[in-house]
Amino acid sequence: MYETIWIIIILGVAVAGWLVGFFYRGIVRSKKDRLAEERAVELVKEAETRQKETILEAKEEAVRIRSEAEAENRQRRSEIGRQEKKLSQKAENLDHKIESCERRERALVQKEKEIEAGLSRVEKLKQEQRERLEIVAGMSSAEARSQLLNAVESETRDNLAQRMRQVETQIKAESDEKARTIIAEALQRCASEVATEATVSVVALPSDEMKGRLIGREGRNIRALEAATGADLIVDDTPESVSLSCFDPVRREIARVALEKLIRDGRIHPGRIEEVVEKAKKEVEADIQTEGERVAFKAGVVGLHPEIISLLGRLKYRFSYGQNMISHSLEVAQLSAALATEIGANVSIARTAGLLHDIGKAVDHDGEGLHALLGANILKRLGVGLEIVGGVAGHHEEADTIDVYGFIVSAADAISGARPGARMESVEHYLKRIEALENIASSFPGVEKSFAIQAGREVRILVKPDEIDDLASLRLARDIARKVEEGLEYPGQIKVTVIRETRSVEYAK
Repeated sequence: MYETIWIIIILGVAVAGWLVGFFYRGIVRSKKDRLAEERAVELVKEAETRQKETILEAKEEAVRIRSEAEAENRQRRSEIGRQEKKLSQKAENLDHKIESCERRERALVQKEKEIEAGLSRVEKLKQEQRERLEIVAGMSSAEARSQLLNAVESETRDNLAQRMRQVETQIKAESDEKARTIIAEALQRCASEVATEATVSVVALPSDEMKGRLIGREGRNIRALEAATGADLIVDDTPESVSLSCFDPVRREIARVALEKLIRDGRIHPGRIEEVVEKAKKEVEADIQTEGERVAFKAGVVGLHPEIISLLGRLKYRFSYGQNMISHSLEVAQLSAALATEIGANVSIARTAGLLHDIGKAVDHDGEGLHALLGANILKRLGVGLEIVGGVAGHHEEADTIDVYGFIVSAADAISGARPGARMESVEHYLKRIEALENIASSFPGVEKSFAIQAGREVRILVKPDEIDDLASLRLARDIARKVEEGLEYPGQIKVTVIRETRSVEYAK
């Protein structure tokens, strides 16, 4: 029973405690809610106050911006007004200028019309005066002008021809005397053999049977030899010999040496031919180098580039009108040195330029251009002195400028090539050159007859004395010489002599 009472008491206390707690939580929560509501009301009021302040500040800022914009607009409108005023003034000034220009243009047009009218009146007066003068003089203005020009031209030509004749006579007398002395001294110091060498390579055979072996089965041996050397092997009816033909003399020499080796050896087939040709090339190249060194040493020229020595040795196989080029170069070097000694020039430069003057002929089949300029370009590339290069380039008067060494080498080259027996020329070519020389001389008006004499080194022209006077004969000689230079190729020089004579014949009865 007591236990039940205690349980009831405990339950009653628990219920009473729960009720007290429930009512207490309700009272506390109600108080917090009231405080929260009061705080929320305060925050709302504060937010409304800040909103009003912000709106007020925004309105003030908008008023300020609007006032600034209106002030800026007023300033811009003022500036635009000023610009419009200036443009209006400029347009007004431009209108004034245009009007002034139009007035000037109208005045100029009026003046132009007046000038044209004046010119037409002047031209009319000139025409009237010209007609009156033609009536008085009995000839037209064109005839009078032509007659005046002819008279002035004739008088001027005669005076000029007389003056030129006097000057040429004086200069010729002085230069001939000096030239005779210099050339005589040079020729006395240079005594070379006169010899002409054949340019055709002919190889002797031990028997005609060898021709068949050289040709080979179906021509394979001759084709192999021609392909390896670049030379043409000519097998004809000539007994116990064959000929070699090639534009390059060095290749022709290689073919000759190789062919002689094959004939001596007796073993002739394509493989052996190629082997022998290679050996022949080495032998010819060694011979070229040796020949170049020999000629340079004999001429007294040292310090040459190895390539120049090789090119100089190649001239051994070159001929010009039958004259061997390496012998010709050596002779020109000696003559150039002698001429330089006589006129006081540098002997070493003249000798070197004379030795190398035809070096371009060693490569002229491989390049384009004249041999003098080709040789000069080669020497310049290899670092040879400019004076020597100039002497080589100018020895045929093909360079833009010619110095003293160009004239020295040119004179020595002419002496070496034009002396009797130095070069041979075919009869057919000789006759054609003589005929062309006489035809050139006979093509001029007033020429009666022309004769080429001294193997074509001089042409004599007989003129008609009633058509050509003494002064005209001087001009005729100069014109013929110039035309010969332009239209004819010849060694050395050609003397042009014009002869005018008058014969009076009377018979006594």
